[in-house]
Amino acid sequence: MTHMPVLALSALKAALPPGSRLLGLDLGEKTIGLALSDTLLTVATPMQTWKRGKFTADVLKLEALIVQHGIGGLVVGLPLNMDGSEGPAAQSARAFARNFAARSAAPVALCDERLSTAAVTRTLLDADASRARRAAVVDKMAAAYILQGALDRLRPLGEA
Repeated sequence: MTHMPVLALSALKAALPPGSRLLGLDLGEKTIGLALSDTLLTVATPMQTWKRGKFTADVLKLEALIVQHGIGGLVVGLPLNMDGSEGPAAQSARAFARNFAARSAAPVALCDERLSTAAVTRTLLDADASRARRAAVVDKMAAAYILQGALDRLRPLGEA
């Protein structure tokens, strides 16, 4: 099995097997939000939220999803500070991506997610979702927001 470095988002599409999907991850301190793309790499759909466990256990669960859903690569949200600097959360996401890439043949790219949770929370508030409902869905919705942003950037210009 060949391992890849963490790729630039622009290089991710070329590294994917044809017809494969992307998995988006929103890494929180306690949870991981997951979203899945379609095989045409146009639409991200919220999938599920996991409680974070030990890194090895999380990797095994991710590897099972990769096989089950024909996932060709991962997009990991990089929570930069608003000024673009990296705090502890961004360093943690970068380390997760690097450590995952060292163990898996699936390519991994990081994607700026500065406003994902805020945007999703605002959308859920606008939809009048209860606090409990927001808490249950915000991570997987944030993962979908991150993945959709990556998919939009991967699409050739002029393609709707």
